[in-house]
Amino acid sequence: MDTEHDGKTPGLTPEEERDIDENQPPRAAVLHETIRMQGDQELERNVAALFWSALAAGLTMGLSLMAMGLLNSRLPEGEAFKVIASVGYSAGFLAVILARQQLFTENTLTAVLPVMTKPTLNNFGRLLRLWSVVLVGNLCGTLLVAYVMLELPIFDSKTDEAFLEIGRKVMENGPTQMFAKGIISGWMIATMVWMIPSMENAKVWIILMITYLMALGDFTHIVVGSAEVSYLVFAGELSWKEFWLVFAGPTLGGNIIGGSFIFALISHAQIRSESGTPKKQPSRNENQPAQGRKANPEREGS
Repeated sequence: MDTEHDGKTPGLTPEEERDIDENQPPRAAVLHETIRMQGDQELERNVAALFWSALAAGLTMGLSLMAMGLLNSRLPEGEAFKVIASVGYSAGFLAVILARQQLFTENTLTAVLPVMTKPTLNNFGRLLRLWSVVLVGNLCGTLLVAYVMLELPIFDSKTDEAFLEIGRKVMENGPTQMFAKGIISGWMIATMVWMIPSMENAKVWIILMITYLMALGDFTHIVVGSAEVSYLVFAGELSWKEFWLVFAGPTLGGNIIGGSFIFALISHAQIRSESGTPKKQPSRNENQPAQGRKANPEREGS
């Protein structure tokens, strides 16, 4: 084989060439199909299984509020220490994703790809069913955990005040800001979901990196934020009307647009635009003329 023309490094053994092939990162089409299959499996799950998993995820996401509140109440005042406390935001995401519980913003990518691949009324119906059940389950879990954290004598007054400050910080945004920041948050979660299949060994670091940046940017997330803001409602500082109209509605819309209509749509368009599978290099045997293949005429005709 002429290495000057094909650009290959000369002197590689067949074993080394196999190692190179095995260490290639998966193509975007492979990631797309992996996530599409995961989404199709989620769409097939029954309502009860989806709801209980989503409820568990909502309860687990309370870890983010708990971790941030505990860190904020125990670290000195100052912006530098707020940067450290933001690490707590990742706690809920780590627990939910590693436990494979149902998180709504994950499903804005995984469950959407099967619909984009095969946009039938049946698939749209399955998507709406999944979204509805998971969203309700997530919100039931976060509202329940926020109520328990406030009403039961679990934390000291300093930590309780830290929880309130976290919710107040979220509500400094108006509906337009909630919506805009929700788009970025949805896009970031979708990016994280897209990255994980190709870097399974670094899954924890990917989750930490993406969610920590979300905390630093104060980007709004419908599930974590519902725990933070509902804590204010249960404490009597906010009305349910403000919860739904100022926070939940705009944030939910932003998360869906960022995860589904931006990231998922662009990623799907990228795959549809690829011109087939990559061509394989012909093997050495294929390049050589067939030798000794002249079979016995009697055998060929049998």
